[in-house]
Amino acid sequence: MVDFVRYIGSLTLDVIREMGRLFLFLWEVLRSVPTPPYRWGNFLKQVHFIGIRSLFVIALTAVFTGMVLALQGYYTLSRFGSEALLGPAVALSIIRELGPVLSGLMVTGRAGSALTAELGIMRIREQIDALDVMGISPLKFLVTPRIEAGLLAVPLLTVLFDVIGVWGGYLVAVRLLGMSGGTYFGGIESAVGMHDIVTGLIKSLCFGLIVTWICTYKGYFTRRGAEGVSQATTSAVVMSSVLILICDYFITSIML
Repeated sequence: MVDFVRYIGSLTLDVIREMGRLFLFLWEVLRSVPTPPYRWGNFLKQVHFIGIRSLFVIALTAVFTGMVLALQGYYTLSRFGSEALLGPAVALSIIRELGPVLSGLMVTGRAGSALTAELGIMRIREQIDALDVMGISPLKFLVTPRIEAGLLAVPLLTVLFDVIGVWGGYLVAVRLLGMSGGTYFGGIESAVGMHDIVTGLIKSLCFGLIVTWICTYKGYFTRRGAEGVSQATTSAVVMSSVLILICDYFITSIML
């Protein structure tokens, strides 16, 4: 029993220490944002990597998400004679929940893992230490552009996800199932408000911060060796995905 309590206490202290290091890391990055030099080239390169190179997977996920929501929703609503509510059901599900969450998860899997591996390889090859020796802040040079790019790219990808997802629902509802296009879009126009859109954008902004923050932290402090890089990448993807889902619940409960 004593050993069990000791183990729980040790685990709790490790979690607290890790959280402290995480927030200190974020604080140092935020402090470096307003200070020169401003490396716009690094920032644009990361926007391209996180945002533009994720367009295909976001578009593909969005269209099939909208299609399956419309297909399932139509047969569920038809039991109660409420097929006219299909448009609002698809749009609100995507804009408030599925758009931000799935965009965050897709970016985590495609770009977040690569960010962790890239920084981890730089750490084990001592390139980050070399920047320190040359008097260049590794956080400012490597981490800050990636977090700034995530804060810009993920909300834009979420907007794209929302639009494509709604059109995916339109393809199934109108073109496949014969529903009126006016009914579909008219219901969306009357049901979706600015509050719903703002909620989705706030979520996507938080998720963009979570993905880039966790993934750069794990890569920046990778342990030595190839095994350390693989462990850091796996840990970053799992931790980012879990935090996205947890954060989604709390933002939803606050903004209802």
